[in-house]
Amino acid sequence: MLPKFELDIHTHTIASGHAYGTIREMAQAAAERELKLLGITEHAPGIPGTTDPIYFGNLRAVPSHLYGVRVLHGSEINVMNDGTLSLDERYLKYLNYGIVGIHRPCYTDVGREKNTENLISCMRHPKVFFVSHPDDDHTPLNYEKLVPAAKELHVALEVNNSSFAKPDYRLNCVANYETMLPLCMKYRVPIVVDSDAHDPSAVGTFEAARALLERLDFDPELILNTSVDKFFDFIWYTPAD
Repeated sequence: MLPKFELDIHTHTIASGHAYGTIREMAQAAAERELKLLGITEHAPGIPGTTDPIYFGNLRAVPSHLYGVRVLHGSEINVMNDGTLSLDERYLKYLNYGIVGIHRPCYTDVGREKNTENLISCMRHPKVFFVSHPDDDHTPLNYEKLVPAAKELHVALEVNNSSFAKPDYRLNCVANYETMLPLCMKYRVPIVVDSDAHDPSAVGTFEAARALLERLDFDPELILNTSVDKFFDFIWYTPAD
């Protein structure tokens, strides 16, 4: 049995354009689910309807704690087909952390090897600490290359709980996690389990991901969710209070 998870660091609010809660509603939901930390990660440019990048330049206006929950701010940044990030450097500096992911609305599949190369290129940015939903065979990845690269670049790979609920959209996600996660244990690559919540009702929902991790007997030492301090150590973040 895995320990209780303390954080959910991949969530979206109405600012992302296709999500349905405010920051405060998301934080209140996190408090109700007894989370200690919530990460708000609005979609970067490339996703239709998402916020203007100026949004990321004013994140200091948001309180650091809401309803007793520490609130951090990242962005889910798109991998582009030229291997670059979709958020300009001048806005990246305002983030606590970056998550990079391939999203089909702004990415064309170029095959397993080139997809992996493009993703790894984006993982090299010093603000990037996570890869979102590396689980979709619509844009397949080479896990034998991705996992060692994550180790080298100090990047954690995500197990995205929402992927399990939409198997047609995230094609073969369970089989892909069954390939990726043993490699994470082999190479000692940390993972993060996230809800990818687009509504307050989904904040802190990890049940499908947890069940898979327990079935695979995944090492809890490699799961960043089990400790806020472990998470802060991973992103080299020192809380102000």
